[in-house]
Amino acid sequence: MNDSSSARPVVLDVWCELQCPDCRGALADLRALRDRYGDRLELRLRHFPLEKHKHAFAAAQAVEEAAEQGRSWAYVEAVLGRVEELDRKGEPFLIEVARELGLDAEEFDTALIDGRHILIVDADQAEGKAIGVTGTPTYVIGGERLDGGKSQEGLRERIEEIADRLLAEQQA
Repeated sequence: MNDSSSARPVVLDVWCELQCPDCRGALADLRALRDRYGDRLELRLRHFPLEKHKHAFAAAQAVEEAAEQGRSWAYVEAVLGRVEELDRKGEPFLIEVARELGLDAEEFDTALIDGRHILIVDADQAEGKAIGVTGTPTYVIGGERLDGGKSQEGLRERIEEIADRLLAEQQA
């Protein structure tokens, strides 16, 4: 349906990890952005598991498996909404959430064992480090990096300003 004259969505990269309480705090902003812009804004989850969170790397791989099964955002929201359970239970919790969402939990288990998604997670992390990401959540939109790990205050408004400007430039 899309002809070449239709506007491309503005891309918002969200460097995130699923054991991060600050990323959970960002969920409301991400939902609001999705509601406001719909398909004019492409939210791309980028993995940046932090050393201090021992289940974050497995969680990032689990998100990739959820993406393969077509439910990445639902999975991200379900896990982020319960970071304390991830802290406590680890990998079995990741599989439990997959089952709750009606995903193929056996396939999640296998994916975590065989490491089929590790390269994607490693590549995201390397790219994040290369552009100066040090914590999560960090947003990149229109070439501008916004660090949400320090404070979410005013970030959504800033993202909206940049998105509105980029969309207006496309119209011009």
